[in-house]
Amino acid sequence: MVSINRITIIGNLGNEPEMRFTPSGRPVTTFRVATNWRYTTPEGERKEETEWFSVVAWGRLAEQCNQFLTKGRLVYVEGRLRLRTWDGPDGQRRARNEIVADRVKFLDRQAAIVSAENKTAENKTDESETGNIEPDDIPF
Repeated sequence: MVSINRITIIGNLGNEPEMRFTPSGRPVTTFRVATNWRYTTPEGERKEETEWFSVVAWGRLAEQCNQFLTKGRLVYVEGRLRLRTWDGPDGQRRARNEIVADRVKFLDRQAAIVSAENKTAENKTDESETGNIEPDDIPF
């Protein structure tokens, strides 16, 4: 049986990315992304709800996220959803859904310009490594 675990979000960073290293030296960056949903109730009242997502990026992608992302920036994240569990300091079992990112695109202009300059400086040819995206590239 075939299965799929994919999630795609576009939202704004709610905090500065936090980069750490595993004991083996592999970089990992975590950050939170807020998405908004606006709707009108049957009574005509306009409402807005915000959903928060925890995102984890590994390796080179982690380094790029730490370098180019800042609080408030618009970002496209694609990856898989994972339930992470751990024991808290009080002995209680904790759980959190998080997105393990395999693709992060910097959507606002300032980050796109910085990443484009970085791409030129390093003679990169693969657009996916720098995080540049145009609105027409978004699949919906």
